Amino acid sequence: MPNYTDVTEFILVGLTRRQELRVLFFVVFLAVYMVTLLGNIGMILLINGSPQLQSPMYFFLSHLSFVDVCLSSNVTPKMLENLLSKTKTISYEGCLVQCYFFIALAHVEVYILAVMAFDRYVAICNPLLYGSRMSRTVCVRLICVPYVYGFSVSLMCTLWTYGLYFCGNFEINHFYCADPPLIKIACGGVRIKEYTMIVIAGFNLAYSLSLVLISYSLIVVAVLRMRSADGRKKAFSTCGTHLTAVSIFYGTLIFMYLRRPTEESVEQGKMVAAFYTTVIPMLNPLIYSLRNKDVKEAVRRAIPKAGLGQ
Repeated sequence: MPNYTDVTEFILVGLTRRQELRVLFFVVFLAVYMVTLLGNIGMILLINGSPQLQSPMYFFLSHLSFVDVCLSSNVTPKMLENLLSKTKTISYEGCLVQCYFFIALAHVEVYILAVMAFDRYVAICNPLLYGSRMSRTVCVRLICVPYVYGFSVSLMCTLWTYGLYFCGNFEINHFYCADPPLIKIACGGVRIKEYTMIVIAGFNLAYSLSLVLISYSLIVVAVLRMRSADGRKKAFSTCGTHLTAVSIFYGTLIFMYLRRPTEESVEQGKMVAAFYTTVIPMLNPLIYSLRNKDVKEAVRRAIPKAGLGQ
């Protein structure tokens, strides 16, 4: 029978064990985190303060930016602290809290992306009914669903994480408390946690991605029926930014969670997780702004108002 040990804290190995790389990683990820905060908070303020950005698409985009800020802030500050710290510990309670918010925010984001795809479907396939079908009340209800569902699912997942038992090995081969490395060092409660992780992640990724793919399949059919070349170009341009974000986001999540935790998969997943938790939140505002005329015009108008254009 395993000799279970009470856990008070874990040791986070971090991104690397090599001392000479830690300062470099600290500088790089601190810069990425600052750009993430500046870009996403700036996007939220820009959308809320610009009359031309009051459509449902930008309402959902502001929530995507909010979730990106929260997701990055849940992981990056502790990662930066541990890069320069000698102890590199996190309390057991802190580990569970970090797990809870990570899983919740990941679920919220996948379904916000699905809602954004549905919004583009209504806008392109039913433009005359867009105003009534995507009213402010409808948008608020649509955005509430990912939050309620994501945080509810995360509560169940975290309770299964709480059910893991450990036998003296408290070193997590990661830079935050993620399920796969926790499962790898646990010696009890592993089977149900591993099974539920793969099933829940697989179901939610497949279901939300199917909503995106169905929406865009219908969009492609509608766009190909358009007689105006300019109309087709504008529709594909608008959808292209969202599809770019979706492809990057789902690709990293599938790589992280739809594999059994092994030493090799955990090590590979650590690099992918760094991209997912730090780089993607930084890229999203860039993806949605660089190819968007409305956002660029709003930025151009906001600069003089902020006194930066003098």
